[in-house]
Amino acid sequence: MEYVIFAIIAYLLGSIPSGVIVGKVGYNIDIREHGSGNLGATNTFRILGIKAGIIVTLADILKGTAATVVPLFFDAEVSRLIIGLFAVLGHTYPIFAKFRGGKAVATSGGILLGVNPLLFAIMITSFIVTLYISKYVSLSSIITGIIAVIVSIIFQDTGLIIVTSLLAAFVLYRHSDNIKRIRNKTEPKIKWM
Repeated sequence: MEYVIFAIIAYLLGSIPSGVIVGKVGYNIDIREHGSGNLGATNTFRILGIKAGIIVTLADILKGTAATVVPLFFDAEVSRLIIGLFAVLGHTYPIFAKFRGGKAVATSGGILLGVNPLLFAIMITSFIVTLYISKYVSLSSIITGIIAVIVSIIFQDTGLIIVTSLLAAFVLYRHSDNIKRIRNKTEPKIKWM
C-alpha cells in the first residue's frame, strides 16, 4: 500500500508542468504552441530564453528529487528509486497537461540527485561538457544517460544499474526523432554556449 501512495504522490509531482506555468505566468505564452511544442526545459530555453530555461530545468529536477525525498519523511519502507520512476512518468505523461509532457531528462536527473548526489554531479558535468562540445541538447542528454549507467556499474549498485538503465533507455526512446535529425544534420544547435 505504501508503494501505491508514494507512487501516486510522485506521479502528481512529476505532472506539474513547469514549462507551461513559467511560460504563462511570466511571459503570457503557452510554450506548447511554439517551437517543438514540448513543455520541457529545452523548448523553454529556445522560446523564452536562458532565465526561463534555467528556472524550468531546476523545477523539473526538483520534481524528481522531491519524489525520492518524500518517503523519507514518513520512514516508508519503499525503494526511493522505484518511486522516483513515477515522477518521470508524470513528467512525460502529465495529468495536468493532457498527458503531453517533456522528455524526462531533468526529472530523471532529479531522482538521482535525491538518491545519489555524486552520480548526479557526474551527470551534470558530463552533460555540460558534451553540450559545450556538440551544441546538441539531445545528444548531451543521451550521452549523459549512458554515462549514468556506466558510473552505476562502477559503483556496483544493483538498484542504480537497473534504474539508470531504464531511464537511459527511456531517454533514448524519447529522443528517437532527435537522433534522426542529428543524422540528417537538421537538429537545431544551441546558440547561447
